[in-house]
Amino acid sequence: MLEIRRLAVLREVALRGSITAAAEALSYTPSAVSQQIAALEREMSAVLVERGPHSIALTEAGRILVEHTEGVLEQLDMADEQMKSIAGLQGGRLRLATFRSAGETLVAHALMDFHLAWPSVELKLTEGEPEEYLDRLARGELDLALSFDYDGIPPPHNETLAREHLLTEEMLIALPEGHRLASAPSVALADLVGEPWITSSTRSSVHEFTAVACRWEGFEPRVAFEIDDYHMAQALVAAGVGVTFLPALSMHTTHPRLRVLPVRPRPPRRRVCVVTREREPASPCVTEMMRLLRLAAATQCAARD
Repeated sequence: MLEIRRLAVLREVALRGSITAAAEALSYTPSAVSQQIAALEREMSAVLVERGPHSIALTEAGRILVEHTEGVLEQLDMADEQMKSIAGLQGGRLRLATFRSAGETLVAHALMDFHLAWPSVELKLTEGEPEEYLDRLARGELDLALSFDYDGIPPPHNETLAREHLLTEEMLIALPEGHRLASAPSVALADLVGEPWITSSTRSSVHEFTAVACRWEGFEPRVAFEIDDYHMAQALVAAGVGVTFLPALSMHTTHPRLRVLPVRPRPPRRRVCVVTREREPASPCVTEMMRLLRLAAATQCAARD
């Protein structure tokens, strides 16, 4: 069996490019690092490094061994993290990312319940857009994330990530209180031809959603403003300078001079999901947070009905 400590030393030498730098990073002496490499070469019956006057480089055998070492050490780090959490969720950490409307509703409720039950777990929260943080989840920098997809707009794809559906919500139309359609029980998109629209910006993966939804009804929207914040979008609608789509999750606070109506005949929808890494067993912290997010989503749906 190969000794993990020696493999870690070889990886550090590969990263630092010299015995001396690796020794400093590991708090070893250069002699101790050289001895570990020599012992590993004897175990492998192969030359793993080529020593130069001022640097060191991996041989092909050394490169292959370091590639495998990366995976081994990553798995050990994951095991260590999970073992810290297993004992009644009394330790460890949970790193979660969310988009704003879910963060203000589903995630806020789930985090509150989680912290009350497991106060020793270190919680870290990142807020942004899924296209900004899903790659971080895939790289192991986060433990789970909230994401979404809209009708007509495919979700961001990453084959290493697994999605679990939490809820589906209809997109609503926000109008200023003095709008000609504000007193109607619902609104047809076709009745909004020629209106100035407020949409998400090109930074967002769902920038085209408004255009897609309007095209389904036979017209091209006239985009007046591009805003990625629903609260700012509400303020602009209330000011009378445009109309916009709002998801139900963003309606926990509503501008007082706003009228929000369902869309007929077929309201476009947004689906919210929780995302984890596909091939990685869930830690107790992740399992518990997913349970609480499911509960928060069910409560949200029940309140809506």
